[in-house]
Amino acid sequence: MSENCTHDCSSCGANCPSRNAQSLLEKPHAGTTIKKVIAVMSGKGGVGKSMTTAMLAVMAQRLGYKTAILDADVTGPSIPKAFGITEKAMGNEEGILPVVSKTGIKMMSVNLLLEEENTPVVWRGPVIAGTVKQFWTDVLWGDIDVMFIDMPPGTGDVPLTVFQSIPVDAAVVVTTPQALVGMIVEKAMNMAGMMNVPVAGLIENMSYAVCPDCGKHVPVFGESHVGETAERFGTQVLAQVPINGKLAAACDAGLIELFEGDWLDDAVRKILS
Repeated sequence: MSENCTHDCSSCGANCPSRNAQSLLEKPHAGTTIKKVIAVMSGKGGVGKSMTTAMLAVMAQRLGYKTAILDADVTGPSIPKAFGITEKAMGNEEGILPVVSKTGIKMMSVNLLLEEENTPVVWRGPVIAGTVKQFWTDVLWGDIDVMFIDMPPGTGDVPLTVFQSIPVDAAVVVTTPQALVGMIVEKAMNMAGMMNVPVAGLIENMSYAVCPDCGKHVPVFGESHVGETAERFGTQVLAQVPINGKLAAACDAGLIELFEGDWLDDAVRKILS
């Protein structure tokens, strides 16, 4: 950067590294090869983003992809719980070793480093962002076909750090049918656009409930507008996942790898194609 820099690139002809957003990207640990990175994000919490991340990873692993999850939701980490992992991450002189699930999914989360899983992470934004960056640079991920990043909700420090520091190939945005959620989801999609990250599509969670007697789809949270949102942003609806008590129970029991359902089959294939 020039000593006379005004931070206004539009009126400057200098060829500074800061003009190139790629200059902010960090390389993963030496010996690590990650072919595709998918950020799973949402405009707000409570829409089932972490469960969706876990299910996408399980489906990718079932399809034969070497899969990993980077849990960037540092203050609300739930990925280890969904997979029933209680062991702690270890390390050696080269770096941190990811924990591996029963079916072979590699993962790193702050809860794998804390002595107690219910210990709150009371850190400032820059420290949290730095931790997420270290999960990318200091973890010995090895050979990975696809890494899913479970993003924290919103458009704050951590999503910004992820998009600036990690070469994200595409984002998947999780939403629910409520109009309020839809409005906030558009903020997440706009952020992805500002960071030049393509949105692979929308996944609507809690889209409907299935009547146990007649099989009718009941829109518990109102009429869905996810198709209109996708069309407005020039993307697609990847899946509409119903309210399903078995999914919630599987997450609570740490058995998400055993879930049954084909709601995300096409979504995973489209994301990884």
